[in-house]
Amino acid sequence: MPDLYRRSKELERIDTGDYTTAEYDRFLKEIAFINRFLGDRRALRRSLFAEVERRRLSEFSLLDVGCGSGELLRYTAEFARAKGIKARLAGLDLNPISARVSADDTRGFPEVSITQGDAFRLPFADGEFDYAISSLFFHHLTDEQIPQALQEMRRVTRLGVFVIDLHRHAAAYRLYRLFCRAFFISPLVREDGSLSVLRGFRPEELAGLVGMGSVRRSFPFRLVLECGERA
Repeated sequence: MPDLYRRSKELERIDTGDYTTAEYDRFLKEIAFINRFLGDRRALRRSLFAEVERRRLSEFSLLDVGCGSGELLRYTAEFARAKGIKARLAGLDLNPISARVSADDTRGFPEVSITQGDAFRLPFADGEFDYAISSLFFHHLTDEQIPQALQEMRRVTRLGVFVIDLHRHAAAYRLYRLFCRAFFISPLVREDGSLSVLRGFRPEELAGLVGMGSVRRSFPFRLVLECGERA
């Protein structure tokens, strides 16, 4: 069992560019599949969706930073449609393959737009969105980059930010490895995903890094950072 006491600083292959286009296309599909089972949708329902329903909003706008394949944007669009809520949804990813795949896969959702761009220099005006989310993006950042990314997300939002990421836990590491073996997950996703857990956070650690908002656990091994309206 690797050391789980401190966050790993080892870079994942997707952060170094050590992959082929075909490998990355498969990576996006497999990660979306895995996250349906391991907690991202549940965390989103219990954070953003609960907030929208609590406020009884008839419409809202949302930015997904590091949107990957656009899985959570489509899930949010389906939620809004089911509730009769008007939604304007935007996704941003620095990786051109992610941006392409996300745009292709959301063609059936005209309420969704995709932009290739930098999370540290979001190409949006102050307060342009009601909410911003980010799922499984912050663990790719250094400790120093995390508050910078959060501040930029807060800059472009009016009502709140929700960050979903990995709870660094021995059981999470073992479960992920077992899941990958059971479903014949590709080496890139198996090894990078395992390293992702090691780059994840403990609740008090994430709270200390950002210095704002609140952090709670979400079953099975997710953490949700919530930051409300700007003062």
